[in-house]
Amino acid sequence: MNIYERIVQDHDKHRELAAQIMKTEGNSEERNELWQQFKPEAVAHANAEEQTFYAELIEARKSQEQARHSVHEHKEADDLIQELDEMDMSSSGWIQKFEKLKDELEHHMAEEENDVFEIARKVISEDLADDLVDKFEKRKRSEISENA
Repeated sequence: MNIYERIVQDHDKHRELAAQIMKTEGNSEERNELWQQFKPEAVAHANAEEQTFYAELIEARKSQEQARHSVHEHKEADDLIQELDEMDMSSSGWIQKFEKLKDELEHHMAEEENDVFEIARKVISEDLADDLVDKFEKRKRSEISENA
């Protein structure tokens, strides 16, 4: 498995959790449980991605602009996650804000998988793409345990 496959693996999980959350209603146990899975997963993924994958892309001139754009999108998503965390889940505004987060994340994931990966393959060797998986995994585990 290389870093691209590993990132897509998380993206698929995020898409599935987001779709499940969209089917929930109010301050239900199901919504709470899904949110408690989604939030740390999404935050840890973004932080691990920035510390490993995007750190490499920011080093290279060819990919620097795209990497900075993607990191900015992570910040926007993180802001929405914080807002959601502070909102009452039973309000209609919660699911509307979550839908905005879901839409932004889906845009970001598609852009990453289609545009960023193409650029990254020009600046990240196959060996490094393989090596980044372990670094990504360690960083993600660290992020989850720090925020648990």
